[in-house]
Amino acid sequence: MGKQFASGPLQAASTADVLIESGYIHIRGNHDRQLLDRPPEKMGPSDRAAFAQLTPAHKQWLSELPATAMFDGRILLCHGTPEDDLEYLLEEVHEDRVRLASPELIRSRLGSASAPLVHIQLVLCGHTHIPRVVSTRDGICIVNPGSVGLPAYDDTHGGLHYVETGSPHARYAIIDGTGQSLKVDLIAVEYDWSSAAREAAEGNRPDWAQALATGYALRS
Repeated sequence: MGKQFASGPLQAASTADVLIESGYIHIRGNHDRQLLDRPPEKMGPSDRAAFAQLTPAHKQWLSELPATAMFDGRILLCHGTPEDDLEYLLEEVHEDRVRLASPELIRSRLGSASAPLVHIQLVLCGHTHIPRVVSTRDGICIVNPGSVGLPAYDDTHGGLHYVETGSPHARYAIIDGTGQSLKVDLIAVEYDWSSAAREAAEGNRPDWAQALATGYALRS
């Protein structure tokens, strides 16, 4: 299962090629949407860089991705919240950083406990790139597996703030569910992040280079 694929100065087209062939369940992220809902001159630099690499076939694939998806009748996939791909599900902006949101705020962002959420056991989300496992008081497990390609960034939605994991590792999650029991492993993988950072720097993106090399955002 994948969420948000194409943004930034690295290998957007190659990434899309791999994922198109994968057969996985995919949903779109906010940047995937922004690659299609505005002209390049209205995009931020990361989206413009990806847009220039993508073919019409890639863009068609992105246009067909749903905003949310259900799997096995009990797993909900969303990027931000189920209703808004720009809203954090598990975090809130505090001064210039993000912190874990309150249980009440997280549950309210999920929406009503009526159908379809009444049958949901697991929610997979993204957007902040911060690996987390959070349980609601009514028994829903929410997992953000983290990011493979961007462990830190800055954002202005809700005010300028910085999101940082503190290490350059690629992140994903393995979830094993049997009956009502879930086992969640958050995985951090070493890879050649120095080469990725050099590629970003050569693309005139020192912010991405810093994030890829360290897991910390570049302050202006």
